[in-house]
Amino acid sequence: MMKKIIALALALCMVLVSAAAMADTVKIGVFEPSSGDNGAGGKQEVLGIQYANTLKPTIELNGTTYDVELVIVDNQSVTDKAVTAAQTLVDAGVSIVLGSYGSGVSMAAGTIFEENGTPAIGVSCTNPAVTSTCETYWRICFLDPFQGTVMANFAKDMGATKAYVLSMLGDDYTAGLAHYFVEAFGKDNCVEEQFTEGTSDFAAYMNNAVANGCDVIFAPSATTYASLIIDQAAAQGITFPLLSGDTWESSVILEAAQGKNVQVYCSTFFDENDESGPASAFVSGFKAYLNANADAKTNNGGNDIVAAVSALGFDAYNVAYAAIEAAGSADPAAICEILPSVVYEDAVTGKIAFDETGDAIKDMAYIKKANTETGAFDFVKTQSVAE
Repeated sequence: MMKKIIALALALCMVLVSAAAMADTVKIGVFEPSSGDNGAGGKQEVLGIQYANTLKPTIELNGTTYDVELVIVDNQSVTDKAVTAAQTLVDAGVSIVLGSYGSGVSMAAGTIFEENGTPAIGVSCTNPAVTSTCETYWRICFLDPFQGTVMANFAKDMGATKAYVLSMLGDDYTAGLAHYFVEAFGKDNCVEEQFTEGTSDFAAYMNNAVANGCDVIFAPSATTYASLIIDQAAAQGITFPLLSGDTWESSVILEAAQGKNVQVYCSTFFDENDESGPASAFVSGFKAYLNANADAKTNNGGNDIVAAVSALGFDAYNVAYAAIEAAGSADPAAICEILPSVVYEDAVTGKIAFDETGDAIKDMAYIKKANTETGAFDFVKTQSVAE
């Protein structure tokens, strides 16, 4: 309800731009990292947005057709740069923003978006504070309380009784997800540690997991650190499962795990082998798009594996597009007013509708395992918090 009230207030306070007065272009901001710790995932998220834009490059509003332009900025995976990047999008006159990969940068940018009445759709940022602390932020992915519980339940289902939980100090995503895992798994059954930014040697942490008798490791982190954790877990002879959240669903993880005697699992938002609904057409089309574009394929890690964040990026663009259509205007205030009621049935990651906080209503995650022989992810199961 509060989202609706704020959105209506914005609409009443701002002058709606008529279709006749608009420029020939409707601008959608893309707020993502293409550098820094989360650069690899950010690039894959952008690819889904860009592919969607190739399918819907124009939009008709009140009988006039406009080009849809993506204004892409690099938030560099860090909060101070994120604020500057967010302001750049506002100054560029975007109608709505998509992003980001990374909750911390999304939360940092939220203040800028809210102060300027700019609607934003979180793509894969899973920390609850992204939407709860910003009245103009919505979100299409599941949240960390859900994801942490899902992975704790999965660990228990595998027979784990003591978990080593490793997160990065000061990082909202990893610390938040670790907290919710511990909460669901049981604090008395967890050994918790944090590493500092820039850490490259994880041998001592891996030794601590073994020394404390743990039989599973939960280590949500950026892919930069994840590959090191996997390398050093293998070097220490750790064969019990390594678990993480959605950031580990990446080609970087597959490369780190390939050829090693490790078990690597992650929770994520989508499985490219899902042949239900619109997912199959998206996968085939997106693969063709990657294989026809050398730069796109490079940004995808040099292969045509469909990352879940690419599917989410695709859905985010389509939700934004639907909101602009429903508003009948590219004016940010009009879009803020209409967004709470937007329902997107054809999303490839599952139907998208928003609750009162602005979060997508989600009840299921995909669990995948890195196949160390094929260098691909294998689907394991779907998992809910009730299981």
